[in-house]
Amino acid sequence: MKITVVGTGYVGLVSGVCYAELGHSVICVDKDPLKVATLQNGEIPIYEPGLQELSVRNSELGRLQFTSSLGNAVKGADLIVIAVGTPPLPSGQANLAYIELAAQEIADSMEGNPVIAIKSTVPVGTNEKVRDLIRSHTDCPFDSVSLPEFLREGSAVSDTMNPDRIVIGTESPRAEALLRELHAGLNPSFVVTDIRSAEMIKYASNAFLATKISFINEIANICEKVGADVTQVADGMGHDKRIGASFLKAGIGYGGSCFPKDTQALIQIAGHVDYEFKLLRSVVEVNQDQRYNVIRKLESIFGELRGRTVAVWGLAFKPETDDVREAPAQEIIGELLARGVEVRAYDPIAMDNFRSTFGSGDGNVAWCDSALEAAAGSDAVCLLTEWKEFGGTDLQLLRAVVREPVLIDGRNAFNEADLQDTDFIYYSVGRPSLARGVKAPVPELSY
Repeated sequence: MKITVVGTGYVGLVSGVCYAELGHSVICVDKDPLKVATLQNGEIPIYEPGLQELSVRNSELGRLQFTSSLGNAVKGADLIVIAVGTPPLPSGQANLAYIELAAQEIADSMEGNPVIAIKSTVPVGTNEKVRDLIRSHTDCPFDSVSLPEFLREGSAVSDTMNPDRIVIGTESPRAEALLRELHAGLNPSFVVTDIRSAEMIKYASNAFLATKISFINEIANICEKVGADVTQVADGMGHDKRIGASFLKAGIGYGGSCFPKDTQALIQIAGHVDYEFKLLRSVVEVNQDQRYNVIRKLESIFGELRGRTVAVWGLAFKPETDDVREAPAQEIIGELLARGVEVRAYDPIAMDNFRSTFGSGDGNVAWCDSALEAAAGSDAVCLLTEWKEFGGTDLQLLRAVVREPVLIDGRNAFNEADLQDTDFIYYSVGRPSLARGVKAPVPELSY
């Protein structure tokens, strides 16, 4: 099968490379010639475990190409996958300008009778609008498909090659058959729906997962006040098959390119049909506030923060990625700087991305080459991303380089055994029995 993938962000690049790995002939298109040159040279512009090896191998086998010429790439394609970005507008709505531009260019050059699938996350009704837009520019026949993705950054290759399900939204039996053939080697569960339902499945899935995260963070905050342990609570909840164990890890909230954008977009979608999505608005509010627990805990320990030095471990929104979009570190570091704190920051992968996006505060941050270098001379260490190297830190070595033994663990990376024989003032999320120096008294409960 000849496949053209338009857009080489996380979704497009991972999808294109994995389709080639399945034995198909794939051309990935991007408007940025420098990015295309990087890919042609065997390099990957994003950090995604396993992706570069697959890209190089399939390029050498002749199954994978990269180009900036969309017109040539779509000629003769059996399947054209649109995977360009849909960044949020100031209102929270998805910006569809890139999809509309890609659709017009596809219409000008496509031939035969291709299937056109939108893999980008788009508001309900977008596939129909794009279909009508393409039809207005060409007489070439084609079929439309909504093909939402469910990839997790850091495990996107594995998610593509081992999917929970493949959602296919289409009215065309021919298009359905083609998409089933494309994914047949993965032995997935297929969910075939109408186009609008497929579009909604993507938003509803991300909104539900974001809700689970905010819910367990609210439970964690209550646990701190009543003396319960959120990790044990989450474990007990997760054994219930109706609930499931995933996305019940308390911390400082979600970030990244999907959950923040998609929750806001779904709120806007609801608003456009005169429905207020009160639950999801609360999910967003809880998530926004959760990250500031780090600041509040520092203030409970030190009072005035001005003149203090704080080490920040972790700048990516999650481990195994260099993505810093909507990362909690963005706002936490900004708040620390606003309070007159000297910040020393380190991330094993995301340093360059963070520095390029952080903005005017860059000059007030010391960018360090290791976790211990960042911690040297600090009054507190704040762990914001649960990279394995942070959780594996020898706390005796850490104690030897810090000025004050204060550890704010925003991802519950350490346990009781790690803290034994140390004098760290320690705070994690929803585990009051482990707290040292910041433990709130457990109230007597009366109902």
